[in-house]
Amino acid sequence: MTLTTTSERREAKDDLFEGFAIIAQALASGRRVEIVEVLAQGERTVEEIAEVIGQSVANTSHHLRTLARAGLVSTRREGTHIHYRVSSDGVVDVWLGIRRLATDQLHAIEELARNYLGDRDGLEVVGRSELEDRLRRGDLVLIDVRPEVEYAAGHLPGAISIPPDRLGRLDEVLPTIPEEGDIVAYCRGPYCVFADDAIRYLGRRGRHAVRLIDGVPEWRRGGGLIET
Repeated sequence: MTLTTTSERREAKDDLFEGFAIIAQALASGRRVEIVEVLAQGERTVEEIAEVIGQSVANTSHHLRTLARAGLVSTRREGTHIHYRVSSDGVVDVWLGIRRLATDQLHAIEELARNYLGDRDGLEVVGRSELEDRLRRGDLVLIDVRPEVEYAAGHLPGAISIPPDRLGRLDEVLPTIPEEGDIVAYCRGPYCVFADDAIRYLGRRGRHAVRLIDGVPEWRRGGGLIET
């Protein structure tokens, strides 16, 4: 169909941009953005997602339907369970872009992050390129401080699983790590507290550890290898 009048073109353009806005509207909720962050780690059932984000199953189902209508999540049925996942890598890219833009443009994010994460001044970080070099040399121990289901869905090469609710496992691992050996911890990304907790736990035991500044989604989207 060829549009001939200015008003027809204006109406068609309005419709087009309303279509673009569907994505923004679906993500106009902190809970739904958090769901995307969780699903960026790997697929989950509605019950699991509800537990992670601290919402009822009913509320979580409502959020998931909104995300699904916008094409941001898809499902897989296994018996009586429905597993949700991000529908494409593009969804992860959008989430990472939103987070980066908010960090760059909103001064409040720094304070909000500090209120949640606490004082990070004493925590050292390592970037991806340095970690890749160290992994090739094999002179560090890498620990994945996410729930086991997320570790199983995909983790950095050679990482040891230390779930956030089982930091005591570190006491079993430490005797196998030379005193001078470096430890790098990571979790869901830069605004995740799990790795911080593990580093502080290790510090109380006289062991030095640093935090990978990113998480698995950033590592994967940057072309890094993922093990399952």
